[in-house]
Amino acid sequence: MPQATYHFPKGFLWGAATAAHQVEGNNTNNNWWKWEQDGHTEGMAGLAADWWGGRWKEDFDRAAETGQNAHRLSVEWSRIQPTPDTRDEDATGKIPRHLCGGLKERGITPMVTLHHFTDPLWVTERGGWETEEIVPLFEKFVRKTVDALKEYCTLWCTINEPTGYALNGYIVTGVDTFPPGKNNMKLAMQVQANLIRGHAAAYRAIHLIQPEARVGFAHHYRSVAPHHAWSPLDRWVARNAFTAINLGFVSALAEGVMRSPVGSVRIPEAKGTQDYFGFNYYTREYIAFDLRKPGALFARNFYRKDAELSDFGFLAFEPEGMFEGLKWIIRTFPNLPILVTENGVNSADDSLRPRYLALHIHQMWRAVNFNWPIKGYFHWSLVDNFEWSFAWKYRFGLWGLDVDTQKRIRRPSVDFYAEICKENGLSSEMVQKYCPEVFEKIFPS
Repeated sequence: MPQATYHFPKGFLWGAATAAHQVEGNNTNNNWWKWEQDGHTEGMAGLAADWWGGRWKEDFDRAAETGQNAHRLSVEWSRIQPTPDTRDEDATGKIPRHLCGGLKERGITPMVTLHHFTDPLWVTERGGWETEEIVPLFEKFVRKTVDALKEYCTLWCTINEPTGYALNGYIVTGVDTFPPGKNNMKLAMQVQANLIRGHAAAYRAIHLIQPEARVGFAHHYRSVAPHHAWSPLDRWVARNAFTAINLGFVSALAEGVMRSPVGSVRIPEAKGTQDYFGFNYYTREYIAFDLRKPGALFARNFYRKDAELSDFGFLAFEPEGMFEGLKWIIRTFPNLPILVTENGVNSADDSLRPRYLALHIHQMWRAVNFNWPIKGYFHWSLVDNFEWSFAWKYRFGLWGLDVDTQKRIRRPSVDFYAEICKENGLSSEMVQKYCPEVFEKIFPS
């Protein structure tokens, strides 16, 4: 049996990712809380993982004890600025400062996301991201937050998955719908353009406050392929899907033009506003032309028939799409550092997670082996959390969570990921121990 270890560069960041609304609990002043109250989700966030109540301390202890040296978290705008004219200094101190300070005390590098899907209710009442008025409002919030946290953090993510925010909230195609639940392509493009403007303004504001900062955003890369490669119609709708999902925000930062299947928008101030590329990857899907779906630009999306699926068929297990996405980034932004800001799978019994981890980290190592500048990996997630429209149905945590008792449940993947973090690599012994069924794929004879 082959014996080897795939090592990563010295100083590589190994951590997990979380988001404020998903773990804090009792966030009652944002658009997602109202969305839950209006019955659009499969359950309520409630206490979530009770980080607002202090349970972050034990979760960070667990992260440190298991070898993680970085953690990506987000701040909740609606707590810090509950009304247009008030700022809650206690909220700034109690969660962001305490969390970032707590990470530093444990030898863990904080990465702070400034917008992770949620908006204060007063912002939505003013039109939210549908209007350019939000850009200076967001910039002001960013300035105050970064100024408060600058002694703890130099690694910033302005906006998480902005394209997902725009498409899930403004092109309603299924159950994974975000607020405000409108179905308007023009508004979706308008929202994405304003998110780009907000990112660019935040990027410059952060660098004025902290010149040494590293600033980027987190892009949800969705691998898409035509159902029939020989079909020009399937190839056409697949190209449209790739443009809609992957190109809009990215093209604005690359060339100052937001591209979409229905037109382009010049946003010159966005060009060059990233110091790293934040890469979220989960799965790949296939696209076929379908005349019955004009609202989706005639595209029908599905997973491969023979693909292994996660719980409830939510994700297809397609690790090769991760390498494909990293290669696309390198071609678009040569030499720009890359952080894998999210990667994970919903597997309540942990039966899929070990091999998902192993195969995706192996794909990441393949990219590193080409000397591509990948600097870190954040697993989604540290502990089970409120999974947006699906509430508690999908379990992504290394650690399980009993929502009623707040008890943490140690899954086998905790120990597997701990060995990876401590070794700064993936070894044949680890794979044989935790997921022998994929050994030959990673360490072929």
